Amino acid sequence: MNKKILISRVAALVCGAVIASAACAGDVVVVMGASAAPLSKDQVASVYLGKNADLKPVDLPESNATRQDFYKKATDRDAAQVKAVWARLTFTGGGQPPKEMADAAAVKKAVNADPKTVGYIDKADVDASVKVVLALN
Repeated sequence: MNKKILISRVAALVCGAVIASAACAGDVVVVMGASAAPLSKDQVASVYLGKNADLKPVDLPESNATRQDFYKKATDRDAAQVKAVWARLTFTGGGQPPKEMADAAAVKKAVNADPKTVGYIDKADVDASVKVVLALN
């Protein structure tokens, strides 16, 4: 097979995979228990950056793509930058980082167990057990 044709086919496959993964990335929503009031992006950022102790944030695992997407959209920082913020806060006694949940089901369970707990999940995982307090598109 001609090298140019082979390279073109490989490039097309790679580009197609990149486009497909971007198209498959879901919207992230911030969720709380059923009686919660809507939150602004600034309020959510404040909670997840340790500036607001009124609410208890929960996280998805570091390897979860929704976590990366959430931090970029909610705080305008990547997950590593947020982790550094929490390391500094923990070291100085300014707070503890969000508790890590195993998956979206665990986040939904946590926000239902405590009205002060806030979490985030992929929009596709939303059901009647939680209230969306902010959509991050």
